[in-house]
Amino acid sequence: MDSQTAVAPRAAHDSAPAGRLKPNSLGVLGILFFVLSAQAPLTGIAGAVPIAVATGNGAGAPAAYLAAGVIVLLFSVGFVAMGRHVVDAGAFYMYIGKGLGRPAGSGSAGVALFAYCAVQAAMYGLYGATVSGLVEHYAGVHVAWWIWVLVTMALVQVLGSAGIEMGAKVLAVFVLAEFSILLVFALVTFVKGGGPEGLGFADSFSPHAALQGAPGVALMFAVASMFGFEATAIYGEEAREPRKTVPRATYLSVAVITGFFAFTSWMLISAHGASKATAEAGKALGSGDAAAFVFAPITDRFGAWAGDVLPVLLATSLFAGILAFHNSANRYLFSLGREGLLPHGLTAVNRRHSPWAAGCVQTVIALLLVMPFAVLGKDPVLTLFSWLSGVAVLAIMLLYFLTSVSVVFFFRRSRVDTRPWNTLIAPVLGALGIAAAIWLILQNFTTLIGGDRTTALWLQLTVPVVLVLGVAAARLTRARRPGMS
Repeated sequence: MDSQTAVAPRAAHDSAPAGRLKPNSLGVLGILFFVLSAQAPLTGIAGAVPIAVATGNGAGAPAAYLAAGVIVLLFSVGFVAMGRHVVDAGAFYMYIGKGLGRPAGSGSAGVALFAYCAVQAAMYGLYGATVSGLVEHYAGVHVAWWIWVLVTMALVQVLGSAGIEMGAKVLAVFVLAEFSILLVFALVTFVKGGGPEGLGFADSFSPHAALQGAPGVALMFAVASMFGFEATAIYGEEAREPRKTVPRATYLSVAVITGFFAFTSWMLISAHGASKATAEAGKALGSGDAAAFVFAPITDRFGAWAGDVLPVLLATSLFAGILAFHNSANRYLFSLGREGLLPHGLTAVNRRHSPWAAGCVQTVIALLLVMPFAVLGKDPVLTLFSWLSGVAVLAIMLLYFLTSVSVVFFFRRSRVDTRPWNTLIAPVLGALGIAAAIWLILQNFTTLIGGDRTTALWLQLTVPVVLVLGVAAARLTRARRPGMS
């Protein structure tokens, strides 16, 4: 295999021509906005940081974000090297399949699709509750959370079908808004010398601070906050010069995400005071409003208007994440249809070359995941959001691990790239770091989902079950269609 050969999008194994996604649609910044939207920065800060501080290593939580960034960066080295030779909308599926075999790749495709749909459904839960609360607060009208979710599902379907450029523009507005207020707060706090106890650099980043309390819990939430950066490869088929654009977008997204979370969480702790931050975070969690740990110092810094704007930005942050994961999931469905593992009808594209059929199926999946919680009257935050986000984190970490292992096998066998650091050392180190993170997630899964041990066990089992079912489905398909490669 020549080193310049990329794995081109493959036609489904029948006489019908395969659909094509629109090429040359996204540059580095366009892909970056999709990744940052999937991160839902305000959601990650307001949701994860208070828990990491209260139940993890207190004021040392920012160090956990740096450690998580190092693990993800090591993973990204092999991920990017693989992306130079495999360009496809089903990134994980193709990457793992090329290194560990098609059955493993097919199983991972099921896990990836499950992860993206699960985290999107989780976001719908928090989004519905947030919007319902905002409307009731400002208009005095109570509308059930699930009604807002249904309306938003229809809007997401429309935007997803309108074309990748339209989606990028919509997300850019939302991402810039939430990033701006958090970053301005952090910068102003930094320039003014921090809070009542100063900047407290050593209180957050010294080895003693990083290892105090339960650092594993903080690392778990920090790794969870990185969810979605790998979407850079999913858009490779639609990127301009994907061999250059995707690596740049991947490294840039990891750097931005790591720096943003570490810096902003540090300034939030500084604003409260390192010695008081853990107690304040615990108080916020005890009140049932974890976001108060984040919103209170921003409101104190900028005035009452910020307290009115932040809940709205939280809603738009969630909407941006929902749209980003819709786009990621429907591209997996599209890719699996093109590979012949799912019905070929999923490769249908509209005049904008958007995978509208796959998008419709993804919306139906979201509906099936969300509506049982509405029908049963479950709390959308304590159950839908907490349970499915925990499952999604576990699933995506398994995919990271399998991808790192696949990278090593692929390059040892193909020899299309012989750089030791890129194809062996960094992927192995990344795999070890990810394995440790998976162990921490499993050890603290009950804390992650906010449920009981029985619920946690059943949720954990869904991930290997989906993997096994995906492998079995691939073998069955190959047996029925022996012409498949």
